[in-house]
Amino acid sequence: MNNIKQTFSIKDLENLCGVKAHTIRIWEKRYNLLSPDRTQTNIRTYNLKSLQKLLNVTYLVNSGYKISRISKLDEQEINEYVRSIVSDNSTKNQAINSFKIAMLNYDLELFLGTYEQLEQRRNFRQIFIDIFIPLLKEIGLLWQTDTISPAHEHFVTNLIKQKLLLNIEKLQYATPTKKEKAFILFLPENEIHELGLLYINYEILLHGYKAIYLGPSIPLDSLPNMLAFHENTVFVSYFTIKPEKDNISRYVEDFNKIICEERVSEFWMLGKQIMHVSHSSAPNHRYFESISSLITEL
Repeated sequence: MNNIKQTFSIKDLENLCGVKAHTIRIWEKRYNLLSPDRTQTNIRTYNLKSLQKLLNVTYLVNSGYKISRISKLDEQEINEYVRSIVSDNSTKNQAINSFKIAMLNYDLELFLGTYEQLEQRRNFRQIFIDIFIPLLKEIGLLWQTDTISPAHEHFVTNLIKQKLLLNIEKLQYATPTKKEKAFILFLPENEIHELGLLYINYEILLHGYKAIYLGPSIPLDSLPNMLAFHENTVFVSYFTIKPEKDNISRYVEDFNKIICEERVSEFWMLGKQIMHVSHSSAPNHRYFESISSLITEL
């Protein structure tokens, strides 16, 4: 069940807002900024409304506003100040914080408004690398520590995916300028985390190559017919969860047996699961530690 998390510890607030617990306690005591509930053992707990307020307050503090001034504003005024400075200050940290606020509030308008302001100063590649990748890493850590719910994560990642698909489509209308090789992008069976692979698809198209994006959960035995797509094919896959660490080396071996029986093709791999691969000496296998390292090979 994707139940929305409603109660947060002071450590959760520290993780989400980047404000030390000690500072949060001072703001509570000196400025009555938040009014936490208390457990029977006198431990502070905060509701979603308090978290949202603290994120907004942090946003304003990082934008140069003094906490003494902010504390005199009501919540509606704080929200109005945040929205007004999004258009003036779309720096990396502020944009990431704004997207986190949008995620926690399920605020589509704030997400789109922040993105539109970023577009005025940056191209999509800069937005994805400078803003979305750090945001996604932070969201992943917040989810792993149970600070946010899966519903929060899915809300914001699907919005990022929409932007990514729109920008991929724009590139797909262009005729490829580099024809020496073509790329086949796929995820292994039961792997559904495709944002990274989608962005690689964007970069391949941006660099002028042909690309066929097959998407998630593709069986290896369905891939040999892709060899007819181009005489020099490069297969690309991103291992986030699947195959499991005990099966991934066998999976890489199976790729050669199934795909390369008639013609050897390169296999480019990345994702956190590749750390569990027994890196073979097969000349057609390439392992990349990051999306950036793969992009340098294009």
